[in-house]
Amino acid sequence: MKMKTVLVIINCIILAIGNCGGPLMTRLYYRNGGKRIWFSSFLQTSGCPVLLLPLLFSFLSRHRKQEEDQEEAKTTLILMKHPLFFASVLFGLLIGFDNYLYAYGLAYLPVSTSSLIISSQLAFTALFAFFMVKQRFTPFTINAVVLLTLGAGSLALHADGDKLAKETHKEYIIGFLMTVAAAVLYAFVLPLVELTYKKASQRISYTLVLEMQMVLCLVATCFCLVGMLADGDFKELAREAREFKLGGSTCYYIVVVFTAIIWQGFFLGSIGMIFCASSLVSGVLISALLPLTEVLAVLFFREKFQAEKGVSLFLSLWGFVSYFYGQFKTEKENQTQEAQLSQLPVTDSVAPNT
Repeated sequence: MKMKTVLVIINCIILAIGNCGGPLMTRLYYRNGGKRIWFSSFLQTSGCPVLLLPLLFSFLSRHRKQEEDQEEAKTTLILMKHPLFFASVLFGLLIGFDNYLYAYGLAYLPVSTSSLIISSQLAFTALFAFFMVKQRFTPFTINAVVLLTLGAGSLALHADGDKLAKETHKEYIIGFLMTVAAAVLYAFVLPLVELTYKKASQRISYTLVLEMQMVLCLVATCFCLVGMLADGDFKELAREAREFKLGGSTCYYIVVVFTAIIWQGFFLGSIGMIFCASSLVSGVLISALLPLTEVLAVLFFREKFQAEKGVSLFLSLWGFVSYFYGQFKTEKENQTQEAQLSQLPVTDSVAPNT
């Protein structure tokens, strides 16, 4: 099996865990007494220290290879150069703000509703990818984007139907708009990352992707830490832990730690899929995991499943099938063309004597 195929499989798995588990863990935090939005935003990227393990493994592998090749040059600890570092800092600021928008929205929306709204992200990703990285579209891709957009838009009908307990109409609308804004912003970041890969002055390796992810998450975490300080979160966390409904301080800290680790899977998986494929494929996979998130939210949190969600889910699934069928058909046609070209006879043309 090729290394790139292995990376695709690994990134798909960790993206699935993060994309489905992250929203559920955040809702678990809010459902049991958690109220600090900036702290919830902080948790989405604060699990980045787990990246030190694969980065250490990569460094040791490079060092061992240089010793085997008997190279005198010292093994470079950090591969990233200044342009990519500054780009990663910019991504981190954008992601930090996006985390706040998403955490704010999820505080007032059920997971199922929030996930369906996030599915509209694919339409925006496709739009930005078209202009920023010249993404090619097929009729199947366009059909998928339209269906996913309509699926998310259908949730606006009878919006009050799935409000959380003790939630006002105003809070629901604000949560809805915040979640849409989060989808648009992250949809912009995905092609921006792909464009950075294409324009980079150094070869992009998976180790370099991990380094960029590390810087990105550290900056986003610091951004949210400033918000926590401004909002007085540190004064409230101890009390919040004691009053946590699920089981007190111990369960509170377990939920917090697992939330941070699981969310890291989402960010690493989405950025990794851009490296392995494209920003549009990353966006499609994020949206394709919607049905699983939807079902898990209904099972674990007994969330309502009204007709609007059913229509949205149907349109989303239709869009996913359309996209992947189009990709399969395009790849099959390309293979057929390559096979036909390889079978063409090769003749030497001799110019006639004059």
